[in-house]
Amino acid sequence: MVQIEIKISNNEINYQEAVMYMESRVHDISKNQSQELLWFLNHNHIFTQGTSASKEEILNSNIIDVVKSNRGGKTTYHGPGQRIVYFMLNLNNKNKDIRKFITIIENSLISFLADYNIEAQAFKDRVGIWVTKSNNITFDKEKKIGAIGLRIKKWITYHGLSFNINPDLKYYNFIHSCGLKEYQNTSMKELGIELDQSEFDIKFKKIFIEKLKNI
Repeated sequence: MVQIEIKISNNEINYQEAVMYMESRVHDISKNQSQELLWFLNHNHIFTQGTSASKEEILNSNIIDVVKSNRGGKTTYHGPGQRIVYFMLNLNNKNKDIRKFITIIENSLISFLADYNIEAQAFKDRVGIWVTKSNNITFDKEKKIGAIGLRIKKWITYHGLSFNINPDLKYYNFIHSCGLKEYQNTSMKELGIELDQSEFDIKFKKIFIEKLKNI
């Protein structure tokens, strides 16, 4: 299997600078000048709006910066305590199946959460990873713990996954997260689990790379 570089950033990365870096890396991958890359990082407080977002999804634009993004999807929040995984992977040498690739991301996080006695699932009608049961307690209504937004250029992926470890969840009150009005977001901390982000990086990387062999 092609060697994938792993980049770990423990300081907060500016969102626009991250996008510029990804676009440059995708270009280099397309020219066979760079390895594929998994990038683990954090952003400072920001609302991002994907290509299918609407301005009505921002309930208060005076809280933090709002940035238009070229990823797919609607409006989401990024900030400290939320771990980001960006996937710069070349589907030209894999199965050119975007839905299957997204499913691998979803299933990787679902498998990760299962190690902490958290049951989660994905739904066909709304992207993301949703917690349905934690510590043997079933929720009346599932809560979102991970969001996915991707862009594909010449069959090379970029952007990716955001996962709530211990962010300040109040910021979700100022948006319709992923365009959904009637659902709440959660985090590992809210579910009673203290998780070190380096533990997440190591475990998720291992699970994801193993599942990636299926594409």
